[in-house]
Amino acid sequence: MSIKTENDLFDWLRVKIPDLQKSKDKFSFWDCYSKSLNCRIELKCRRKHYDTLLIEKKKYDAMINKCTKEETVVYLNSTPKGIYGWNLKNLNVEWEINKLNPATTDFDRNKKVEKEVGYLNVKQAKQYERF
Repeated sequence: MSIKTENDLFDWLRVKIPDLQKSKDKFSFWDCYSKSLNCRIELKCRRKHYDTLLIEKKKYDAMINKCTKEETVVYLNSTPKGIYGWNLKNLNVEWEINKLNPATTDFDRNKKVEKEVGYLNVKQAKQYERF
């Protein structure tokens, strides 16, 4: 199985969650949602596998603060080794300032900027697929 893009990851997930819909706003704080599961999901595809996967605090805070108390908020990452997911509401993330992050991924703005980030251990994730 090859998941290289967020569209690939969405298609893989939609097989498992038939009512999954993409967010209508391309600048939304999550990529898709399921009404039947009352769940909002952020998708990330990583080119390399790491034992800890990065999440930006700004993204985390926005996702947690914009959803309702009843909604589940999932951060789903694919790597060359598998697909890993975390329920963000069940995490205690330690935050740090990282100065080595590109401003954006896969765009022209690759200047390094400071970002407040946390690292999610894949051992604490639910592993949905193993490649």
